[in-house]
Amino acid sequence: MPRHPPGSVTMPSVAAVIPAGGLGTRFGSRTPKQFLRFGAMPILAATIRHFAAHPSVRAVVIAAPGSYVARTRRVLAPLARRVELTVVAGGRTRQDSVWLALQAAPEDTEIVVVHDAVRPLIARRLIDAVVAAAAEAGAAICALPIAETVKRVRGELVEATLDRSELWTAQTPQAFRADLLREAHEKARRDGVVGTDDAMLVERLGHPVRVVRGLVENVKITTPEDLRRARRAARR
Repeated sequence: MPRHPPGSVTMPSVAAVIPAGGLGTRFGSRTPKQFLRFGAMPILAATIRHFAAHPSVRAVVIAAPGSYVARTRRVLAPLARRVELTVVAGGRTRQDSVWLALQAAPEDTEIVVVHDAVRPLIARRLIDAVVAAAAEAGAAICALPIAETVKRVRGELVEATLDRSELWTAQTPQAFRADLLREAHEKARRDGVVGTDDAMLVERLGHPVRVVRGLVENVKITTPEDLRRARRAARR
């Protein structure tokens, strides 16, 4: 990590990586869901504005669908005045998109924050919490404890009831020391492993991942009903 001059305030150099390469086939829309309206702007812009306005975020890199790179640049042009903003073509999977975006992040980046393009209801305090935890521990996620009873089911039959006291649902943003995240992705690529999130790749290195409490309203928009709920929450 870069050295800071003696006596200076140590603020990590943060880059936000936004994998937005999905085409929204599961959502059932002809337009990728990250471009659907969310208030006065597309969901993608509503998400990225949180990072563009954050004082510690020096750069934002978005991995967009290859055929939507130009449109993404147009949509985000107003935010480019606030922060260094780069749009690259995403990959076949979310993991590929994060990897490609990482290559475009500034070389002096100390902390990388990875956030889903379709979670527009984040809060600055949540970004602050995961960045602070990653700066201290190297890796951090936000998550929520599971409130419902959890069953393991096979062939429509219950195999077991799991102890939910140790089970949490992971959200984004997730934050990592930049060199650690790159190492985790490189190993996953060598091993042919596709993880469900970036923290899983870091866990494979044997590195601990800190958990901070997430926000109930920090929903990921994956269905039309998610979008309706998110719009209602934004109005409230």
